[in-house]
Amino acid sequence: MSESTSAPTTAPDAATEAAPGAEAGTPTAGATRVHQADPFATDPVGEVFADDQLSLKHAALGMAAAVIGGALVAFVAWFLLKRVSLPAFGGSMVTRAISSAATVILLLAVTVLLYFWATRGAGARPRWMELLTYVAAYLSPAALVVSTLAIPLGSTRLYLDGISVDQEFRTEYLSRMTAEFGLHDMAYIDVPSYYPAGWFFLGGRLANVLGMPGWEVFQPWALITLAAGGSLLVPVWQRLSGSLPVAAGIALLTTAIAISTTADEPYAAVVAMGLPPLAVMARRALAGAWSATIGVIVFLGVSATFYTLHTAVGALIVVTLTIAVCAAERSWRPVVKLILMGAGSMLIAATVWGPYVWATLTGAPSSGATAMNYLPDNGARVPLPMFAASVIGVMCLLGLLWMIVRVLEPDTRALIIGLSVMYGWVVASMIATLAGRTLLGFRLEAPITLMLATAGVFAIADMKLNGVERLWPAAVGPAVARTVSATLAAVILLAGVGYAQSIPNRLHGPIDLAHTDTDGYGERADRFAPDAGARYPEIDAALRDAGLEPTKSVVLTDERNFQAFFPWYSFQALTSHYANPLGEFDRRNAAIEEWAKISDPDELVAAMDSDPWRGPDAIILRGDSTDPKSPYTLDLADDIYPNNPNVLFRGVTFDPAAFRGHWTTSQIGPFVVLIRNDAPAK
Repeated sequence: MSESTSAPTTAPDAATEAAPGAEAGTPTAGATRVHQADPFATDPVGEVFADDQLSLKHAALGMAAAVIGGALVAFVAWFLLKRVSLPAFGGSMVTRAISSAATVILLLAVTVLLYFWATRGAGARPRWMELLTYVAAYLSPAALVVSTLAIPLGSTRLYLDGISVDQEFRTEYLSRMTAEFGLHDMAYIDVPSYYPAGWFFLGGRLANVLGMPGWEVFQPWALITLAAGGSLLVPVWQRLSGSLPVAAGIALLTTAIAISTTADEPYAAVVAMGLPPLAVMARRALAGAWSATIGVIVFLGVSATFYTLHTAVGALIVVTLTIAVCAAERSWRPVVKLILMGAGSMLIAATVWGPYVWATLTGAPSSGATAMNYLPDNGARVPLPMFAASVIGVMCLLGLLWMIVRVLEPDTRALIIGLSVMYGWVVASMIATLAGRTLLGFRLEAPITLMLATAGVFAIADMKLNGVERLWPAAVGPAVARTVSATLAAVILLAGVGYAQSIPNRLHGPIDLAHTDTDGYGERADRFAPDAGARYPEIDAALRDAGLEPTKSVVLTDERNFQAFFPWYSFQALTSHYANPLGEFDRRNAAIEEWAKISDPDELVAAMDSDPWRGPDAIILRGDSTDPKSPYTLDLADDIYPNNPNVLFRGVTFDPAAFRGHWTTSQIGPFVVLIRNDAPAK
């Protein structure tokens, strides 16, 4: 990267600060500019690594362009890939080869462009090269999503993990939001949503525009989300660091780590990707930067509509930073900013959380939800990615060392405080097990890695600026400096290619499930015979032919994939861990067990009608309706935390005689479909 020798200059009314890596009280590589026409002219803005500092206006335009451009890259790539016949990822090396080739070309092009950008310096670059570099840098994270994720999934309609385990409930939620407008619970009818609906609501609207079922839009919407989120990081970090190469490096590394670790939850991944810049923005907001204040409000507000846990961690980082600033200044002034940021973000969050909070405050019954009852292996240990024998391990170790060396810098301390809060949360989650709960600390492994890796990029940039050519200028001339820069760029390129091309292999299992699970059309992407889910379209048709409507009817079944593909409301949720507390999961389980004990048809419908919830309009069970002695079976899920796995499925059986008279029975494959004839008025 190029560096300027000019000392920082400021307008008389400007509040200056150094961005990560700058030395307090010493000349930085660049100058702090103040645009008097800017209503936020007093925002502290530092230029450290190159003369690439974005004004507030250009940063806003850049963020909008990056989001739109990244989304378009992902969508167009998905659209084209669906029209190319690629072999299944697990059964052929062709798709892997195409993915690796695209990754190599992408990283080579971006590295070369940024190398010339950094070594030629401002004013010495052709205009066409500057434009090309900006386009490549801003859209490179989106292109990385395409090369490492979209191409391996190009031969299937499903997303990572197919329709298995947790992906089932996410798909069910997206199908719900596609089927009807509003904040409806994914499973229970007439209950406001509990799981943050923002990502799913927007995905539902995309499905409506494209005329696709909710389950099928999961893949393109996930790709668009990751691509837009990764591309957005480039102008954000360029504004914060003052360097386009540094910003692009952080965005590419962040996107690669997010794809490798949390891509199965794209809405959680984009929030995790934003936690490192949140720490820096919050510190600057507390120092008086109004643009950073708005950034914190928007990030926390939107993230609260996407993913609760990471939002809570981000909010705790802001609170901790406020306490630190209050202690340093011996003033309560930062608390005012904290209150403003908290109130603003909560107003945005209320657009999704409002109905649920209102129902809770007005006394709606609540019980049975156990979202915090989960402790896997990685939740019982402290994540230390800096000691992993990998490229990411090296980056995290460099980041840790850089944090220690640059601890006196305000923004560096903000990153350290953010990292400390995350580690504190992880340890607190372990201690919380004594109270029979956890804080899901295992989910912070990815954000911790992202925070350290971000610092690692700053470490490399810092070494470049303060390397041998600065320490011994007489011994190291310009030619040697260029050689060092070229060598460093080559090493970074090779390391990036090595890690990025391994991402599909790291996701081999989830990608395979996307090809081997039966989709909503009753097909498998690997062309092998589908499972019993191939009969789901017939069941859906039978229910509709009986006059039932998905958005107005309740179905009792343990075939969760059926309700993931077809938006019928469920009498009971998948498990208590993803159940809405207002749905009273435990009490519904108890009611189902009582129903299973009844053999008299009149008594059964009376019991269903007397319960406080809408009873089932239809029931889908496993069994043989042609054999009157063969019982119908249904699986119920029990929370058995602290055991791992934390869910136990146990079967209950129904007497076929209990459904005579009040129910129409049909056999569809291995399923007995029971449709109530005399359901009470809705």
